[in-house]
Amino acid sequence: MNVATASTTATLDLGVGGMTCASCVARVERAVRKLPGVQDASVNLATESLHLSYDGAEPDMELRARRAVRSAGYEPRSLQEQQSEAARQGPWTGFFPVAAGLLLSAPLVLPMFGDLFGRSWTLPAWLQFVLATPVQFILGARFYRAGWHAARALSGNMDLLVALGTSAGYGLSLWLWWSAPEGHAPHLYFEASAVVISLVLLGKWLEARARRQTTTAIRALHALRPDTVTLLTPDGEVQVPIAEIMVGDQLVVRPGERIPTDALVREGESQVDESMLTGEPLPVPRARGSSVTGGAINGEGRLVLEVSATGSETVLARIIRLVEDAQAAKAPIQRLVDKVSAVFVPVVLLIGLLTLLAWLWAGAGLETSLIHAVAVLVIACPCALGLATPAAVMAGTGVAARHGILIKDALALELAHRVATVAFDKTGTLTEGKPRVSAFVAAEGEDENALLAALASLQSGSEHPLARAVVRAARERGLQVAAPEAVRAVPGRGTEGRVQGHGYLIGSLRWMQELGLALGSLDERAQALQAQGATLSVMAERGANGLQARALLAFGDEAKPGARQALATLRARGLRSVMISGDNRGAAEAMARRLGLRPEEGEVLAEVLPGDKAAAIRRLQAGGQVVAMVGDGVNDAPALAAADVGMAMGNGTDVAMHAAGITLMRGDPALVAAALDISHRTVLKIRQNLFWAFIYNVAGIPLAALGYLSPVVAGAAMALSSVSVMANALLLRRWRPQGENQAPGAPY
Repeated sequence: MNVATASTTATLDLGVGGMTCASCVARVERAVRKLPGVQDASVNLATESLHLSYDGAEPDMELRARRAVRSAGYEPRSLQEQQSEAARQGPWTGFFPVAAGLLLSAPLVLPMFGDLFGRSWTLPAWLQFVLATPVQFILGARFYRAGWHAARALSGNMDLLVALGTSAGYGLSLWLWWSAPEGHAPHLYFEASAVVISLVLLGKWLEARARRQTTTAIRALHALRPDTVTLLTPDGEVQVPIAEIMVGDQLVVRPGERIPTDALVREGESQVDESMLTGEPLPVPRARGSSVTGGAINGEGRLVLEVSATGSETVLARIIRLVEDAQAAKAPIQRLVDKVSAVFVPVVLLIGLLTLLAWLWAGAGLETSLIHAVAVLVIACPCALGLATPAAVMAGTGVAARHGILIKDALALELAHRVATVAFDKTGTLTEGKPRVSAFVAAEGEDENALLAALASLQSGSEHPLARAVVRAARERGLQVAAPEAVRAVPGRGTEGRVQGHGYLIGSLRWMQELGLALGSLDERAQALQAQGATLSVMAERGANGLQARALLAFGDEAKPGARQALATLRARGLRSVMISGDNRGAAEAMARRLGLRPEEGEVLAEVLPGDKAAAIRRLQAGGQVVAMVGDGVNDAPALAAADVGMAMGNGTDVAMHAAGITLMRGDPALVAAALDISHRTVLKIRQNLFWAFIYNVAGIPLAALGYLSPVVAGAAMALSSVSVMANALLLRRWRPQGENQAPGAPY
């Protein structure tokens, strides 16, 4: 059970055992939504989980939710219990009832094969009774229990249909046997009821086995955390459980061992394999001062690490939560399916009754009429409907996580395939985000080093890439960086403050123009640098005579190695790419051309302030266009939230990652096309699954009602529908991003 509280709203996650079809989902949701304070309830059949949003002031919600689930006829349990149970299950877990049913049913089917060879292999009625009874009432007891709960709740589900259908066949066989004249051997239907139950059990076992395969991503992520670690103490190295580790502890990680938690390297150098987190197959170098992520594999060097995060605060724990939330989430299309499923079983019961009455009215005997009605009940079970969407979502999000794409929102997954325009932030997304000072021009008569030192002091407390570039340039010249005073950041414009008694401003050319600053002797050089595509900042001093321009800074940044190819791939898919930048138009267009974009076709939005990025996204959405936004910084968060699909670079900030529906764990723009591709393929699988789920019912019910399907064939078709839906969803596990021939080194 996971509980999280935000303001007055709290969430609760529970496992729910015993669900078999989409009607079960609807019944659990109805039962829980009746509880006081519940705002929303969503049940996922594939993950067998309940996600509940409720008023945080409501007491004992977990206890009341558990009681509601149990009163609906299902088994509430914590997610931890469910996960540990799933981890213990092997490939043949739960097969005994299936095997017993098949063994007991096999002799009952023999007469069918005898008829093919013109021989009578019919078993005595008493032997058929002995074989069918344990299948009906021992192996089939689960259907009676669940069907009874459904009937008490005045609803229906798969179990009720199976229980009614097989009981009718079994009861008819008893009546024909007991009412038959002495010496007459009537045709009995014990084999129909026993085989249907055995086939349904087989289908459910195959379905559960396939379901476990769709959750391999989650189980493999959990397995990345070692149970014990090597703690470095004053007395030497000690093996301790990972649960006892605290922030600030020093750990030893030997070559080949898995890094236990997020940490900083204090001693040693090594190559670290982070493929299970980022999908990047190549190891990355790590040395003193570098950060490492829990779950990664250490290469050839011994490392001493200082723990920076533990437990739920680690990157790995956040990734697990993102994937779990995505797999438990209900896609919008599933809500429509749930509405259909809510009325499906009552409608099927009515069709079954009408089938019985119609055949009786047509002159068929009770025996024939009842068998046709039984076939209708059996083939109509809505198992596959409940699995069609969540099975595809689970498989899609799992394989995406394997390749460094974390989809935390089922809505984003469903919308991404409709994206027509992809908007990219420039700095840190399409470019390296590590600008350098390419030119520093002091005004006439000014001391260049003194101004650069003052400027670096003013920028020393900022994390902005341009500020870091200024500090780096000053240190490369060996200049002393003093502590500034009264520093104030002006969002989207620049910074002002005092350094050693002087008031300075550093900011964009546009800001300085708004303040009425004249560049004077720097103006000609500014125009030349702008023409070359440089990003410009101006340093000014506020004195008795007002603002005076003191220096001009030009910044250069490099495009990411794969950015041009990534944009070309999107263009080849028929998508429009747009770069959004706060740079002056000359600098933005120069970088855009290097990336293969076409400024003359509106593929560059320049001089956009951070606060205006969301408005720019809304303009791109005009006319109903579905827009994706890709960014990495805090100032991208409003735009990521405003876009139909937000994609945050995993090398960016937590704020951006929270605002986005999709997180790209590598700062590689090529993952954008890959994310859109897996969305397209997942939605395609959802549609295919829904087609197969409906076609079994749409085609099968009329055929059964018209007498063309026996209950045995109907049972086989019903079981096959669930298995085919799960198998089709599992095909997504073979997906690879374009240009990748084999899976990365991730173990899941």
